[in-house]
Amino acid sequence: MLSLKVPTLDISQGDRLSRDAYRADFRDRVWDNDGRDSWKLERQQCFQEPGSDSWKAFSQGDWEGALRLIEQRRDGLLQYMSEAEKRNFSLYRVRVVEEPIVPYLQWELYLLRLRAECGERIRVVGPEHIRGFEENGPLPELVSLGGRTMYKVIYDSRGISDGALRFVDPEILGRWEEFIKGLYERGEDMSSYFERKVALLPPPTPAE
Repeated sequence: MLSLKVPTLDISQGDRLSRDAYRADFRDRVWDNDGRDSWKLERQQCFQEPGSDSWKAFSQGDWEGALRLIEQRRDGLLQYMSEAEKRNFSLYRVRVVEEPIVPYLQWELYLLRLRAECGERIRVVGPEHIRGFEENGPLPELVSLGGRTMYKVIYDSRGISDGALRFVDPEILGRWEEFIKGLYERGEDMSSYFERKVALLPPPTPAE
């Protein structure tokens, strides 16, 4: 197991992208991986995702509808993961989960279970795994694309995506990818975590 030390992240070295610019930049770069894997770290426990029909159903109290809409994403995710396999790279994600699980995260874990079933490699870590790494604030929300580009995803006070900071310095990317890999090694596979902690939970009640 890796000995972990949280890297620093100097935001002055990143390029600020608006939400639309971030999405466009991500689309342009996501497949340019040359066989190198991508890594994602999710720390925050609650977001708002108004662009997701499933999230909208969940937020309106329609849990069954939200789950049906998640399942409808299966074919698209399978195609996405098939394309990644053809290009010889894998997608890894570390999801920090605090308990008790808040309603938003209960919804997201159903989506992450589907992503894992479709081939994304996802593990869950708890607060005990990141204790000591957050003296200067919560870990950032990060997406690294094949060692070439890393985004620190930015959210507004409501938890809605507000673009990102883009980093391209190989040393910065390398340090953070190694850190996320170390967390991944400590984590629990999504499928087993879901069966232990999520599957038997009653339907969540969205926050007002």
